[in-house]
Amino acid sequence: MMEEVPTSVLSAEHCHLGEGPTYDVTTDTAWWFDIREGRLFEAHLGSGTIRIHALGRMASALGRIDAEHQLVVAEDGCYIRSVADGAMTLFCPLEADNPATRSNDCRVHQSGTFWIGTMGRKAERGLGAIYALHRGKISTLFPGISIPNSICFSPDGAIGYFTDTARAVLYAVPLNPATGLPRGEPEVLLRHTGIGGLDGSVCDADGQIWNACWGAGRVDVYSPQGERLRSLRVPARQASCPAFVGADLSHLLVTSAWQDMDAEARAADPQAGCTFLLQASARGRAEPDVKLA
Repeated sequence: MMEEVPTSVLSAEHCHLGEGPTYDVTTDTAWWFDIREGRLFEAHLGSGTIRIHALGRMASALGRIDAEHQLVVAEDGCYIRSVADGAMTLFCPLEADNPATRSNDCRVHQSGTFWIGTMGRKAERGLGAIYALHRGKISTLFPGISIPNSICFSPDGAIGYFTDTARAVLYAVPLNPATGLPRGEPEVLLRHTGIGGLDGSVCDADGQIWNACWGAGRVDVYSPQGERLRSLRVPARQASCPAFVGADLSHLLVTSAWQDMDAEARAADPQAGCTFLLQASARGRAEPDVKLA
């Protein structure tokens, strides 16, 4: 059954492709992207103030380095961004020589290693990959990915999850908790069936996996064994990615998109692209900082 939990609109700005939400508990600030329009959103939850930053390039995720700096994953590489003035300095290129690809789903492991997904700009089959940025160096983890999503990690850092949305399979892979790097091969945790597809995910403090189901207007909650436990309604059909926010990390921020929707579809889905807050009764976890050295 679909749960109806108290839900509010955090931002009514319609994102072409909302993605990559994260939350800085030290400043009570949520961040997310409109990939297609090259925009970064900054929302101070306590005051309700929202700022939109033009990046001049497509970007999909960020990780906090320290109080003054963030690492932004963009279409051509990873940039160090100054929080104070928004200045961006290239840290390392990533598929910069391949104009057919861009970044997509990413998340920081508890060790400080950043898992980064790339994909074809037209979702070409097998054109993307999942990389690890570990102590400042990038290595390829899983090549031949069409649409990398659902990158997240168990609370102890010993299991990594990811999907290729095109394959409708969520994988679990054993990790070295100290490095966030695989120490075994991925295994199938669950196969998605029915309406929609597996999009972005995040793990809570109990190890449950909260997955935005693209095309179905919901967030599904899975056990570490792959059993679906809950389904929470999102008031936009193309829910894209969740993040835990708030002082007690009990609320769920969910991004959405109007990508590939014609005028008729958008009229039928008037909140497509908005960003929502769900009172999910969750036990979230704070996002770790990226370690570059």
